[in-house]
Amino acid sequence: MSLVKPTRLLSSTIARFRRDQEGYVTLEAIIVMPVLLWLFAACWVYFDAFRQQSVNQKANFVISDMLSRETNEIDDTYVDSAYELLRLLTQAEATGTALRLTLVEYNAKKADWEFLWSDTRGGQTALNNGDMGGYQNRLPSAMDGDQLIIVENWDDHNPVFKVGLNPFTITAYSFTRPRYAPQMVIAGLNGNNGWGNGDQDAPGGSLCNNNAENATSC
Repeated sequence: MSLVKPTRLLSSTIARFRRDQEGYVTLEAIIVMPVLLWLFAACWVYFDAFRQQSVNQKANFVISDMLSRETNEIDDTYVDSAYELLRLLTQAEATGTALRLTLVEYNAKKADWEFLWSDTRGGQTALNNGDMGGYQNRLPSAMDGDQLIIVENWDDHNPVFKVGLNPFTITAYSFTRPRYAPQMVIAGLNGNNGWGNGDQDAPGGSLCNNNAENATSC
């Protein structure tokens, strides 16, 4: 009999505990709030990472489109301004933000892209002829002599909270063909893009006799 009573007592205690619906809000909040706060922080961190990735890609498109419409010479001041524009659009610090601009030209005989010029800001290394092998499969086929402007940017992203996402570097990449001139004009590389390049007396092959920047009709 002495062994039966403790067993019944334990069973009845468990049954009462199961039927009991009383509780303390404070105690339940202490248990649940850390989980809710962690979930909120995780959602914020991952949302911010995707948002910053989108911002960097859109900033990349802006700079690429700006360069594709340029008919004047691209010099160091222009590249500096493009880098400052990137930082403005991405709201990024100078440390950890980099921009690289590269100009390539298609060689139909070799069926590949040839390096012409590259410049960087923010610590990245400029490309050279030896780097083109890694870009051939990333660029489309084109007509002989066609040029492409490759724009790449990097942004070091540091999550605000530690929720499983480590710091990483956001990268964005795009390429665009010059829109208003057959070629880009780079300071120290070439002198005329065939559309005047701001010098209406310079030799060129446009149908408008280098008056693309004038109001002269063709």
